Amino acid sequence: MPYSPHSDEGRSRMLAKIGCRSCDELFSVIPDSLKGFNWTIPGPLSELEVKQRLERLSRQNTAADCVSFLGAGAYSHYAPSIVDHVISRPEFFTSYTPYQPEVSQGNLQAIYEYQTLICSLTGMEVSQASLYEGGSAAAEAVLLMKNSARRRPVVLVSKGVHPLYRQVITTYCEPSGTVIEEIPLKEDGTTDLQGREDITLDQVAGVVVQQPNFLGVIEDLESTAGWAAGQKLMTAAVVEPVSLSVLKPPGECGFDIAVGEGQPLGLALSYGGPYLGFMAATKKLMRKMPGRIAGRTKDLDGKDGFVLALQTREQHIRREKATSNICTNQALCALAASVFMNWYGPRGLRELAALNARRAHFACSELVATGRLEKRFSTPFFNEFTLRVKDGPVEDLLDHLAEKKIIGGLGLGRFYREYGDSLLVAVTEMNTRDDIDALVREVGAWR
Repeated sequence: MPYSPHSDEGRSRMLAKIGCRSCDELFSVIPDSLKGFNWTIPGPLSELEVKQRLERLSRQNTAADCVSFLGAGAYSHYAPSIVDHVISRPEFFTSYTPYQPEVSQGNLQAIYEYQTLICSLTGMEVSQASLYEGGSAAAEAVLLMKNSARRRPVVLVSKGVHPLYRQVITTYCEPSGTVIEEIPLKEDGTTDLQGREDITLDQVAGVVVQQPNFLGVIEDLESTAGWAAGQKLMTAAVVEPVSLSVLKPPGECGFDIAVGEGQPLGLALSYGGPYLGFMAATKKLMRKMPGRIAGRTKDLDGKDGFVLALQTREQHIRREKATSNICTNQALCALAASVFMNWYGPRGLRELAALNARRAHFACSELVATGRLEKRFSTPFFNEFTLRVKDGPVEDLLDHLAEKKIIGGLGLGRFYREYGDSLLVAVTEMNTRDDIDALVREVGAWR
């Protein structure tokens, strides 16, 4: 009997509700070329045969031999071996498995320490127990602002926020009646807060910017916070965590909310997941934050103990009044990030960030010196920057580099029509001097 959670009657009612007469009509938007794909699936194989077949297939991969300068929200950083070692120890990876975490002091202590580290990194007063990934964290920040400012349904989102995050925000928030309005960018790549004079600000709940933004440009968060305060708007910053050890954190700039993707903190790229979304905010927003917050207290004997201090999830007492439908957190990924941050410490993180910045600025100057590329923006950047390709299509340059086993960056035409001639390049500590020299050499040899 095939597994199906729906009865014929249930399916018929759902189809009628959305105005379709059949499942075929529901899926009619899928092109015929994608239907009925001829999957060639072999017959049953033994474990040994499966392993041998997969090993043969794996030899077709070339990514392992490539040098990559691709960033755009997911960054290649070295994760010290202690990260995997600690999260693989039974007392750690079993402590987070009980569904009711109140019974596990190990789990609650790990969450508490993670929250403390995120607060230190972002300069905020309170952090929750983590979210799925950066995009949903940004969407939760938008909902938090909208729910905190009654009768103000509009949220302004900078065009410098990750394009995929903006898609997640729109998908996530529109059903709640939240209106997302885009703020344009200036010629220098920074957010133009005055660029939407057509919007009535008394309908706006808050503004979202990214630091550094998707184009690699460092935004002026203090000016943004000052402008928003003058308009009585809330503020949220989507931040890159490693950069926070050298850039002024959003909490010190006067922001209300800080969110971001925690993947750079010891998590592998892994084809896009599992990743880690973090969120921190001011204390006044604590009871409106999604998910859970672990707290430290004293037991009857006066010893330190850990509890779930706040649970605004729909599966707990909040029910239909929950601030979010987020019903879990990336506990093991959060533990990995905690080990990473503890291992490096404040000084180590600053040295890591400085190394990234030095190598990125060196690579940028060397690439510009080839005469084939030029800086798109004169504004400061951290470890990611935008270059304009002077001598031909971006795709041709990327194809040339790919033939030399170099992933040269991201062509921005996919997301920004006005930057279709530009390339987004990221450099981390994983890119050696030899890697940078190879990239520069091949860019100079192009055409």
